[in-house]
Amino acid sequence: MSYAALVRPALDRVYNGMRTAARDRVRELVAQTGVRPGFNGSFYFGLLARPMPAAAFAAATTYNGSDMTDELAQGVMAVDGAGTWSLTDSGRDFTLAMQQAIADAAQEHWSQTFNGMLPGAAALPRLAELLAVVLKAGEATGGPAFHAAAPVYEPPGASYAMQVSTRMGALRHHRGDAHRAAWAAAGLTLEQLRALAPGDPLRVSIEQDTNRRDEPIYAALTEQERWELLGLLAALPN
Repeated sequence: MSYAALVRPALDRVYNGMRTAARDRVRELVAQTGVRPGFNGSFYFGLLARPMPAAAFAAATTYNGSDMTDELAQGVMAVDGAGTWSLTDSGRDFTLAMQQAIADAAQEHWSQTFNGMLPGAAALPRLAELLAVVLKAGEATGGPAFHAAAPVYEPPGASYAMQVSTRMGALRHHRGDAHRAAWAAAGLTLEQLRALAPGDPLRVSIEQDTNRRDEPIYAALTEQERWELLGLLAALPN
């Protein structure tokens, strides 16, 4: 099994668990501001850093659709004639506050040690360091969504919890780009891909190709560092 295949579920488990743990804080922010997060809620790490070109937006919304009616109606995001999306001033203020709320929730969630059995927040500095190396390597191999996501936005003095939560969010788009490239190379549409049964040989080959395309980003780590990354992810709660 490739390293990309091993690390993917670990990244997804930790990231999705953290976002679930952050829901209450984000709901509190929504109640305070009256602003509803949308696309900026799932791509804040990139949108806070730069506008998103049309090609990157199309890639990032492939699986979940691209209805931006609510974002436009609220004045959170704007789009120009070339299809480039960006945060408005008010949208940026809200998105910065949301990034902080997510980081605060991540700090609390990841600080759990379960009676000393896990390292808790002590795992975060090294994890942030390894994620930075991997994200830098992705500049050479990432697709349009990844390049819109990274380098990520981190305010001065960002906590390790903010660094890890933000960097993990961006990293997942490297595999997303790899997956889109794999099923497109197989000559499939998204509808045809979704129609494939889990064990279909074509689906299996697409997953293998996805792993192959995703693998180079981890080559920036030594073998020891790759196992260390897996170990640090395993030490964080769902």
